[in-house]
Amino acid sequence: QVQLVESGGGLVQAGGSLRLSCAASGRTFSTYAMGWFRQAPGLEREFVAVIKWRGGSTYSADSVKGRFTISRDNAKTTVYLQMNSLKPEDTAVYYCAYSRGGRWPPTIYEYDYWGQGTQVTVSS
Repeated sequence: QVQLVESGGGLVQAGGSLRLSCAASGRTFSTYAMGWFRQAPGLEREFVAVIKWRGGSTYSADSVKGRFTISRDNAKTTVYLQMNSLKPEDTAVYYCAYSRGGRWPPTIYEYDYWGQGTQVTVSS
């Protein structure tokens, strides 16, 4: 089992920044990738960004490229999402996800564990 704890969400004005963190604990010795998804009210959960644990390759959604950066701390088994130039349409619950293996980038079905989510609200 792997437990994921997210932090860093909140309320920010458009153009502002937030940094999300997700710490993994438990049986994390087989980490393949960790990623971020988001879900706005009435919409499906959508992919944001993912990082491969070995090598650090990253992949991001077009909607956040140039604004969001995913990074990791291997020693802490923690993944971060630095979000800059935030827009009201970025408002959503952001979920951390953990994958033990699969394709690159992993499909949503190849994530084995999910965090509880953290709310990000961007006001105009």
